[in-house]
Amino acid sequence: MPLPKKSATIIDMDPVRDKTLRMSADSQASRVSNGVESMHESVLMKEVLEALAVQANDVVVDATLGGAGHFKELCSLLGEGGVIVGIDADPAAVERGREAYALDRRPERPVAHLVNDNFRNLTRILERLNIAPVDKILFDLGWSGYQISAPRGFSFSAEGGPASGGQPLLMNYSENGETAADIVNSSSEEALADIIFTYGEEHFSRSIARAIVAARAKERILTTGQLVHAIEAGVPAWYRARKINPATKTFQALRIAVNDELGALKEGLSAALGALSAGGRLAIISFHSIEDRIVKNMLRDAAHAGLGTVIKKPIASSRTEVLRNRRARSAKLRVFERVATIPHAETTDPTRTVFSYA
Repeated sequence: MPLPKKSATIIDMDPVRDKTLRMSADSQASRVSNGVESMHESVLMKEVLEALAVQANDVVVDATLGGAGHFKELCSLLGEGGVIVGIDADPAAVERGREAYALDRRPERPVAHLVNDNFRNLTRILERLNIAPVDKILFDLGWSGYQISAPRGFSFSAEGGPASGGQPLLMNYSENGETAADIVNSSSEEALADIIFTYGEEHFSRSIARAIVAARAKERILTTGQLVHAIEAGVPAWYRARKINPATKTFQALRIAVNDELGALKEGLSAALGALSAGGRLAIISFHSIEDRIVKNMLRDAAHAGLGTVIKKPIASSRTEVLRNRRARSAKLRVFERVATIPHAETTDPTRTVFSYA
């Protein structure tokens, strides 16, 4: 279920053109620091910066702006000879990147390109910007606190919404395209079970799907609260009594399906591996086993093809970070380094036959 195609929005920023944005960013700072949005904290920050080892004149891509935490720190490591590209399918994330860049008052800060698009289109984005190759690339596959707090149905624990039944069951970025409600109310019981099992690794997928179909026969499921109640009816009492909410895996599965996250990940990583410069580095933070398995296998295949090496074992968050930020408990960082010398005979698209993992 791919996202609807749209043309990317690109905002080019440099130390000369965006001076007038600084006052705007200052006026936004109190909102960012005092509201719900301030709850986001980027994970594995120290580890990411050490792994990428950004140099002042590097070309850097932050493929997942999110809360703009990593983007801000990466930008601070670049000088006036550097370039940073920030990408996110969420327009609000692009705005946070714009604000973070505008708050950098250094006269030697880098040129920045902020792009509202899905990272699966990385190749096209770089071509439009006339940027090649790229020295450092980061993918943070987690959802930011900003997105979770937005009233789009990403969180089953969020309060408020239609008739106090929770949030609208959307789980997408915009008002266009397929929503979680579409999938829940139109898919067959078998299709629902497959989605919940494949993308959520939920052992009670079939009974949950059966309960959802029974619930929607009475009324359409349009809010997170309605869906949670249906899920609870499809699992045993002991499963509902666990610390982990019984709706967790089903919500994950629907979010992945709505946004075609795994398809986007495969295409985005393939493009990133092909875009890396000689000696360039790619860092990916994953949060669940399904996406981490894809990352692991694609990096392994790239290494076996002689295009580079996977440096270090997967890096997990420290106990200190986990205690400070619960989102970090499942985070896993993998890093790939391109070979120092790219063979002259290599094709223009080295990922075409190597990185087709499915």
